Amino acid sequence: MANNALNQSFADPVRVPWRATALSIVGFWLFYFFLNTLKNWFAHAPDQLWMMERRAVVTLAGMGLSALLYFVLRAADGRSTRYLLGTAFLASIPITIAYATINHIAFYYMLPDTMLVEMAEKKPDEGSTLSMILWAASGWYFFIAAWAVLYVALSYATRVQVVERRAAQYRNEAQTAELRALRYQVNPHFLFNTLNALSSLVMAKREEEAERMIMNLSTFFRTSLTSDPAQDVSLADEIRLQKLYLDIERVRFPRRLNVEIDVPPALETARVPGLILQPLVENAIKYGVSRSTGKVHLSIRARALDGRMQLIVEDDGKGDGPTEPGHGVGLRNVSDRLDTRFGRTAQCESGPRKEGGWRVVLTMPLEFHDRD
Repeated sequence: MANNALNQSFADPVRVPWRATALSIVGFWLFYFFLNTLKNWFAHAPDQLWMMERRAVVTLAGMGLSALLYFVLRAADGRSTRYLLGTAFLASIPITIAYATINHIAFYYMLPDTMLVEMAEKKPDEGSTLSMILWAASGWYFFIAAWAVLYVALSYATRVQVVERRAAQYRNEAQTAELRALRYQVNPHFLFNTLNALSSLVMAKREEEAERMIMNLSTFFRTSLTSDPAQDVSLADEIRLQKLYLDIERVRFPRRLNVEIDVPPALETARVPGLILQPLVENAIKYGVSRSTGKVHLSIRARALDGRMQLIVEDDGKGDGPTEPGHGVGLRNVSDRLDTRFGRTAQCESGPRKEGGWRVVLTMPLEFHDRD
């Protein structure tokens, strides 16, 4: 549907702003006025003040006729550029004749007696008034048509700007939809694992732990699902959500899970995509903690580096991380979200640690939320 809207946008009746049209008309005719005035001044033409008065009259008349031409062209807005150009060239004919007539009257019938005699002596004997007007119109036609073509160019530029704005809007909407889709991939997976753990607690009659898990789960989903998936959150809020999640997992692994979180206060207001750490922490639990029999140390660290921020999630469990085919959904999700949000300025790097376990490093531009 977005493509159809873009294809149809050149046929939409997009109007050139009246202010731009008025400025083009005034500027066009003032250019004529000053150019002719300078030409006559350098030519030392007689009665320059009188000529300037008549030239001012025909300049105002030209502005009015150009405004009339604008309304004709405005009625053709929304049609193809070829149609608009044809209209411009055709409509310029009567406008030019009208202007040539006004110009003839101003300079041949509103003259002092002495100039009437001089003009009459220079006038061809066989030249009638009509032929003189038409002859003058043939010269003025290209001048007036030039403004009409200028208007067509303004109309085209206006429509191009509208198309570009709409295309940018569609791109933003598509990006937002993609971010939402990627974000919502996280929640069903997490919910499935948590409900399994909760079921195990209930079957083992560990009611207090089950109740605590339910409360934490309720708080986690109330906080995460009420936020806009396409909006960034502060790093402090993201860490708070991960603490809720880890509290839930501690119920499953009370003796095996050891958590360390190191976030400098200066980075607490840094902006990150919401739940960007969730798949990484979940993978550490799934591949590191659940597959180990001893205690596993899981750490979440943040650090600033040359105008960028790094988020590091690592564990020292015995698991090899999501290396099996089909088990890297969480990492792909994080990579896709970073790419959609930041483009090439963000990276997601992961791999095994030399000491054992798995490490994921997210690198992104360092941007801050405003403090309230």
